[in-house]
Amino acid sequence: MICGCYHMKFKKATRDLDLKSNDRLYLKNRSPFAPKHYKDLKPNGFKIFTFNSGFKKKKDDLLIIVFDQAVKIACKYSLTTTPSAPIIWDQKNNKGSCRALIVNSGNANAHTGKQGLKNINMYVSHLAKFLECSEKEILVSSTGVIGEQINPNLISKKIKLLSSSNEKNLIDASRSICTTDTFVKTAVHNVNLDNKNIKVYGFAKGSGMISPNMGTMLVYIFIDCEIAKDKLKKLLSENLEETFNSITVDSDTSTSDTLVLFSNPLKKINVKKNYKKISSCLNKVMKELSMKVIEDGEGINKLIKVNVTEAKNKIQAKNIAFSIANSPLVKTAIAGEDANWGRVIMAIGKTQEKIDQEKIKIKFGNILLGNKTNKKINTSKVDKYMKNKIIEIKVSLGLGNTSRVVYGNDLNNEYIRINADYRS
Repeated sequence: MICGCYHMKFKKATRDLDLKSNDRLYLKNRSPFAPKHYKDLKPNGFKIFTFNSGFKKKKDDLLIIVFDQAVKIACKYSLTTTPSAPIIWDQKNNKGSCRALIVNSGNANAHTGKQGLKNINMYVSHLAKFLECSEKEILVSSTGVIGEQINPNLISKKIKLLSSSNEKNLIDASRSICTTDTFVKTAVHNVNLDNKNIKVYGFAKGSGMISPNMGTMLVYIFIDCEIAKDKLKKLLSENLEETFNSITVDSDTSTSDTLVLFSNPLKKINVKKNYKKISSCLNKVMKELSMKVIEDGEGINKLIKVNVTEAKNKIQAKNIAFSIANSPLVKTAIAGEDANWGRVIMAIGKTQEKIDQEKIKIKFGNILLGNKTNKKINTSKVDKYMKNKIIEIKVSLGLGNTSRVVYGNDLNNEYIRINADYRS
């Protein structure tokens, strides 16, 4: 519960967070799941540049990636009906080939109308002229505050500095696009294909406004081999549901969610023969990045794993799993280390899925809490389990053979503190 005295702390949030300065990466109050080591590399086949362009008061807020040659891509975007200008621009102009990527943080360029698109045209045209490529070969993304017009000159000025700027690494790229993140998110994996070592790697940002719907947050993944567009799209789609589409921080789908998979043609391999290996390695990268996003959920103290089993079908399993993970009452109970399984029953019921109450079994960890017998619960054992950082809620519906795992996080005062003053 949020006590009345907490309201008195709101005034301090503006100074403490200063989100436009990207200070949460440097605060002591970080996610308890922040990794001790970050995976890094300096890529081949493209160059990474980052700048402080003025969207934030300090720290880098602009990322520009320039490929040595145009590469094939596959994209997934948010299915929101209020998409940002960058999503509208990309979907209208890009045809599956990319020579450069521009990402800014601090301003989402969302709900900015025709002027938002005109602003993109301005800075894209500058980069296209600089690279002597088509404007349709440039991808754009933005993240930050919604509803503010973006200043294209801030980006254009930095494009002029590309030829004299130092190249950066994967960690630098991730850091430059962060907003309320408390740690950078990178993943690097290797796979042997046709006796060649192939790297699959990427970076992401995401902490709040996380409830993916086909695409998610800002995520960029690279495969260092040549893959045709149709195969790229298939790889991305097949690995999306159990990774990025299985996490939720606050049930809010972003206006800017973008996921791009790049085929960096450094090596040629037999894609058909090695498809399963490629897919497996890509799944590892996507799983790792998606877990880092949910583990950095705004204000997180505890990670919630919801495991729904014995559902009738995929839709039922998904609806119930997300209903539990998104429930404010479930999330606050976990924050308070209260095994209130009655709230789980409520979350199941509000989906209006056809279930049989007599068959439902609910466990927190391996401790049976709710079923038709309602036997006496070992409260001391439950209380001890609830102190864990990862809480698994297992729900058996007893209706079929389908299951779904979804990850969420607790809801506490820190989440409110961050979002009460987000535009500060």
